[in-house]
Amino acid sequence: MAYAPAVSDDGVVYFGSKDAHLYAVDGRSGELKWKMNPTNGTSWVSSSPALFNGMVYAGTSMAASLHAVRMDTGEQAWKFMTGGWVWSSPAVADGVAYIGSRDKHLYAVDAQTGQELWNFETGGSVYSSPAVADGVVYCGSLDGSVYALH
Repeated sequence: MAYAPAVSDDGVVYFGSKDAHLYAVDGRSGELKWKMNPTNGTSWVSSSPALFNGMVYAGTSMAASLHAVRMDTGEQAWKFMTGGWVWSSPAVADGVAYIGSRDKHLYAVDAQTGQELWNFETGGSVYSSPAVADGVVYCGSLDGSVYALH
């Protein structure tokens, strides 16, 4: 099972899979550029990836984490642990990666370092993928609300 891919300007297709790997494939030739397992087989890549500034960002389910992987080499730059499974796909804007978690939180993480900048607790799990526009982060929660945070 694969989730929605992301495609870079140079035509490389990035996608995660339930086989616990994140893949980079040349979109023209289909050649595998790299594949990596961000959780050493403990969890599948449960989100669609986001691309920003030479990095691929993707979440994992049971490992409850967000990973930043170098687009060119497939090497992991950092991982950020949440308190619950990550089904949300990350959004990255202005150097910040945003991710929701089953632990009822939306997290803002520095996209370069993986350091938590802030988190916001909702009344339910955050499975929806955040969207960012004009400095506002929008995210839905299983509590039946959509939140706008800035």
